[in-house]
Formats: sequence, C-alpha cells, structure tokens
Amino acid sequence: MDEEVNPIKDYLFEYIENSKTIPKLIIEKKFDEIIQEITANCHDKIISMGEKDESVGILATGLLHYLLTNALITSQRKVEYDRTELDIVVPDVKTLKKDPKKTLLICIPKSSDAAIINEKISKLEKIQSEKENIWVVLSKDIPVGKKSFILSKENNTFSKIIFEIAKFSNVSGSNKFKILRI
Repeated sequence: MDEEVNPIKDYLFEYIENSKTIPKLIIEKKFDEIIQEITANCHDKIISMGEKDESVGILATGLLHYLLTNALITSQRKVEYDRTELDIVVPDVKTLKKDPKKTLLICIPKSSDAAIINEKISKLEKIQSEKENIWVVLSKDIPVGKKSFILSKENNTFSKIIFEIAKFSNVSGSNKFKILRI
C-alpha cells in the first residue's frame, strides 16, 4: 500500500532526520524528550500547514508510528477491521480478535468536535470489548470518558504516551522484548 504524500509528515520526518539530538535521545530511550522537542520546534509550523485538529492528528500519527517503531513496540497503523479504520493498534489486529485484554486501540480523531470524537469512540467500543483499552489523542482537553493524551505546546500530556503504551504492553504480556522496563 502506497503512503499518501503529506507535507506535514514530510516536514516532521525532515526535522527528525536533520536533528542533532533525536538520534541520541532514541538511543537513550528518552521518547518523552523527543516528543517535547518536536512539539516545541514543529508544532506552530505544522498547525500553520492546515486545519489545526487535522494537522495535530497527522503529527500525532506520524510521531507515534516513528516512536513505536524505535521503542520496538509491535503496532499496526491505519488498518481496517470490521469495516472501521483503526488509527493505531498495539500490538495487532490478530491479537485484538484473539484477546482484546492484550490489545490497545489508540484513536486519533483529527477533530475537536465532541460529537465526532464520541461517534468514533462508540465505533471502537463495538470492536474492542475492553473499554479501558481505548485511548484518545486530542489537540485540546475535551472530556471523552477515555484515557486521553493532549498534543499541544502547553498542557502536552502526549509526551508520556510511549511509556504508557510500554507499560500496557509489558503488563499485558504482548511486548515479547520488554525493551522499556517500567
């Protein structure tokens, strides 16, 4: 499947590629610092490249995919399951079918409209029977009744998401490598 060309993702990965600090932070497994650096240096430019919520969603998806890969946490991105597009599945759809307790769905709605977000969550709840295993990434703090992470310059809770995912993976036993010891 060909990846669509996207100026936001291109900008993000160009920033990562040209960074002097990110390779060192990857080696040191300081994923929260990587997110903070990228948010501090790229957030405003990325927001100016399109509609805010959509831009933040694209940034969150690209960054999360990059960091999950570097953290050696098994995941699938943008997969179709039961006629619903899943943004990120940890570890994979096969595990979701077999054992929902060991599967995490991360929803990145690309909207700050509570009705749209709740509709997306309700679709995910039909697929994932373990309701607490549905997490949401938002551009601002909106009460959604799920564990949520905010990707913004201020109140940025998104920087802790990789450690939370690693903790989930280690506890549920789906991360065979247990690279990030929490």
